[in-house]
Amino acid sequence: MTSEAVGNRGGWSRRRALGLLAGAVPAVLAGCAGSDGTTGSATNAPTAPSAEAGAGSGTESATAEPSPARTGPQPLYIGTYTSAEGGGDGIGVATYDPRSGRVTGEGTIGGVGDPSYLAVHPDGRTLYAVNERPEGGVTAVRLSDRKVLGTRSSGGEAPCHLSVHPSGRWLLSANYGSGSVAVHPVEESGALGERTDLVVHSSPAPGPGQDGPHAHQIVTSPDGGHVLAVDLGTDTVYTYRLDESRGTLTEVSRARLRAGAGPRHLTFHPEGRYAYLANEVDNTVVVCAYEPDRGRLAPGPPQPTGTGAGTNYPAQLVVTPDGSYAYLANRGHDSLTRYAVEANGARLRLLDTVPVGGDFPRQIALSPDGGLLFAALQRSSAVSVFEVDVDSGGLRRAGAPFASPVAVCALPL
Repeated sequence: MTSEAVGNRGGWSRRRALGLLAGAVPAVLAGCAGSDGTTGSATNAPTAPSAEAGAGSGTESATAEPSPARTGPQPLYIGTYTSAEGGGDGIGVATYDPRSGRVTGEGTIGGVGDPSYLAVHPDGRTLYAVNERPEGGVTAVRLSDRKVLGTRSSGGEAPCHLSVHPSGRWLLSANYGSGSVAVHPVEESGALGERTDLVVHSSPAPGPGQDGPHAHQIVTSPDGGHVLAVDLGTDTVYTYRLDESRGTLTEVSRARLRAGAGPRHLTFHPEGRYAYLANEVDNTVVVCAYEPDRGRLAPGPPQPTGTGAGTNYPAQLVVTPDGSYAYLANRGHDSLTRYAVEANGARLRLLDTVPVGGDFPRQIALSPDGGLLFAALQRSSAVSVFEVDVDSGGLRRAGAPFASPVAVCALPL
């Protein structure tokens, strides 16, 4: 990682005057290969012109209290496929300026194979990566000295997502290839212990065109009471209760999507009563009502992604810390869809789409303050950075994309 993307976020003075929004946004799904079965190849990153979204949308969500702007370089970690042609040598290390969006390369954490998705421990001291390989694994890295603390088997094939339970005591991972989810204990050092549970999604039967279950994401609900696993192969979101003393999962509910939807990624509204689901196969998004007490997810009707006809493969959604706007990464359309979040999270209103500035935006993430959006451009081998306007939710490119080999996950801290 040797190049830099230099951005200038001047001009949006109202957002600066209000201050950057508080609240950390948890890392979200990078996911595995698209439905076409590709893992991507390196190409030169384009230098597309800047794109700016439209005006305000009259959202009804409550806003978070402003906090002082962060200053100085902040950490950015980038996942890749080390086994792909033109891939990286491990986890990319960079920093970004929270005001300008400028990204500067700082090297690589070697010794981690195919780290296609990344997550950080709540205490910020340990980074975790999946090893998306036939014999899947999960790896822990101590950030103070970038020491690899070891790898544990994920118990399945091609893990593509992982997350840390809010308690910091358990690591959760999803095995795409074998349709299973796993739990590992987190030791005091941040290293991982032996797996304590493995649950295979053996029912319902796979959806149209699917050869079996394909667990694509596992995440804890905002209230911390339940763990939800999204399975593209079975068109189902499974809700589990985690036994925090033994590290085992007990299923408590299932939410079925329409056959062939191919659910890929779930993102909660900050207030925790609604969640938004990106369906990879049928190119839709769904607003889901969520009952924290029972862990029950109730999907609503499918909604458009704004990308029109043609192959798209939407990847994932993120929501701003104040809950006012949501963004969807469109891999076929090579764009970001902007939605206004209305009725305290119960509605998504499609506003527009913005060119992402590259090819195949595999994953997107907001900076913790919500001021920047990062898009990992798998087939462009780059990461695009956008400024997020707090009033309109508009996106403005913050300079040229940052070159990074087969970038499939960008994790700003």
